[in-house]
Amino acid sequence: MSIKSTLLKIIIKLTPDLLIIWGANIILKGIAELTAFNFDLEARKVYVQTRLYGEKETIEIYLEDFAVLNDGESYRFIIHQATSDRPWLNNILSRITGKAWKIPAIPHLNAQLELLTELLQAKVPALEKID
Repeated sequence: MSIKSTLLKIIIKLTPDLLIIWGANIILKGIAELTAFNFDLEARKVYVQTRLYGEKETIEIYLEDFAVLNDGESYRFIIHQATSDRPWLNNILSRITGKAWKIPAIPHLNAQLELLTELLQAKVPALEKID
C-alpha cells in the first residue's frame, strides 16, 4: 500500500461525520437533507439517512462490500450488497448490485483512479458480471 493511500485512509477515518453531513447539505440544498452518515472504509460499509425535499420521513440506505477494480484495460466499480427501507429503492438497488460498472476513461484522472483502486481494492475476485 502506498503512502498516499495510507494517508487518505487516515484522513477518512479522522473526518467527522458531522462535517460530511454539513458539506453534503450545502450541495443538496433544495433537493434533500442528509440526516445521518457513517462510512467504515475497513469494513466497506456506508450508511446514509436522508430526507427528500418536501417529504416528512427519512430514507435509509446501506451499502456493503464495494470496490474499484482495474482489469488491465479499464476501471470498474462494483457494489455487492445494497439495501434500503423503501421497496421501490430496493428494486432499483437490486438492478445495480453485483455488476462491475465501467468507469469512463479520463486520461488526466488516471492517477486518482489508480489511488482509488488501491484504496478500495477488492478483497476477493469481484468481476462476477460485467456490463
